[in-house]
Amino acid sequence: GYGTCTTMCEVKVTSEDLPGLYQSANSCSIRAQKVYFNSLKWYLLLLIVAAILPFLAESDALGALASAVLFLVTLGILIFLRVKRPDDIWYNGRAVAESVKTISWRLMMRADPYHDADTLDNVSKNFIHDLRQILSHNESLSHSLEARSGIKEPISDPMRACRELPVQDRLAVYKKYRIQDQASFYSEKAEFNKRRAAQWFWSSVILHSFAILMLLYRIKDPSFVFPVEVVATAAGAALTWLQAKKHNELSSAYSLTAHEIVLIDGEILSVNDEQELSDFVVSSEAAFSREHTQWAARRID
Repeated sequence: GYGTCTTMCEVKVTSEDLPGLYQSANSCSIRAQKVYFNSLKWYLLLLIVAAILPFLAESDALGALASAVLFLVTLGILIFLRVKRPDDIWYNGRAVAESVKTISWRLMMRADPYHDADTLDNVSKNFIHDLRQILSHNESLSHSLEARSGIKEPISDPMRACRELPVQDRLAVYKKYRIQDQASFYSEKAEFNKRRAAQWFWSSVILHSFAILMLLYRIKDPSFVFPVEVVATAAGAALTWLQAKKHNELSSAYSLTAHEIVLIDGEILSVNDEQELSDFVVSSEAAFSREHTQWAARRID
């Protein structure tokens, strides 16, 4: 049986081993995020093109007509974002995926409320009930979930195998496949968002400075004609994109979570029995979910 495993290398737990609801919610969230940012990207690009066209058109009427058509398209994109709300699907999907991941690791570690080690049947019923609760709290997501991933077994073989390991082996699996995985994710994301925030900020600064210089030159030479409005629109678009991607806020939040995970890793040495492992996992999972919960709350505000 699975209980014969004695080392963590014999039990590997990846995202693919989590319940089907996780796979569905995760895929749904990623798709919705792409739709949201692609729509926003086209909206901003078309605004810039609409500002350029009057300067490129052979006649004022033609330029105005082309700009009007593009503004109609951008209006359509705005209506689409308002009606379909891909950002809501993105965040709800992420919330469901993270919630499923948290209770899955609690189950595997025999942590509260899944600490009944004698029989997996009762624990399985509670776990499946909790999965249903997570889904029922996010019913608006149901039409976006993939049915194909949802038919997977709620408790996979690796999850069962992990649950039956001795305390120290379970702890080793948790350290490698949960703590270290999260530490890598948050530290890499913190650096990525820090770089992106700087790039978009300086892009906006350069475009604003360029617009100012052109306006000052126009004072010197009134006959100078240059599409200052286009540069101003591009500068505004860069700033809007930076605000939408929230690189600055994400960099700070991810960096804080990465440091918190390092502290969590340091507490492993104090875990020696079932109760200490349960308390440790409950505390760790609360820390992992805190960043996402706070982020979702800030978004609602």
